[in-house]
Amino acid sequence: RERAMVLLPAAVRVLALSAGRAGLSPQCCASPFSESVTLEDLRREQAEFVAERDWAQFHTPRSLALALVGEVGELCETLQWRSDEGARPGLPGWTDDERVAFEDELADVLSYVLRLADVAGVDLPVATKRKFAKNRDKYPAEVVRGSAAKYSQYRR
Repeated sequence: RERAMVLLPAAVRVLALSAGRAGLSPQCCASPFSESVTLEDLRREQAEFVAERDWAQFHTPRSLALALVGEVGELCETLQWRSDEGARPGLPGWTDDERVAFEDELADVLSYVLRLADVAGVDLPVATKRKFAKNRDKYPAEVVRGSAAKYSQYRR
């Protein structure tokens, strides 16, 4: 079945492709995002939706961040009583209804992230690419490959 997906920064796809070429499993990206929808498309559509309802008056960075936390909680509920085996990459074994519930909550999270970025004046793709660069410096592959340790544990 077809699923609507979102195009995140191209750096995400590049990282997944690089992992595959390096012999690593790009488990995070088993299914490529649609290239027909961009973050800017979603931001613009959401801004129109908000304007049509006169909801911008309620959207402060604080209120949006708190709502985002609530949506993350709802996303976590879809995973709450599953083991890691029951929530493997690609969500094998999930029913269509379970997958739709997961997708809906994930879309709610993205929606709040986009709205928060818009209201705060953050160019999300640029900020994300900048953060990827910081993480590359903080977590050099040759030092951290295969480790889940925080950077402060190996930079002593």
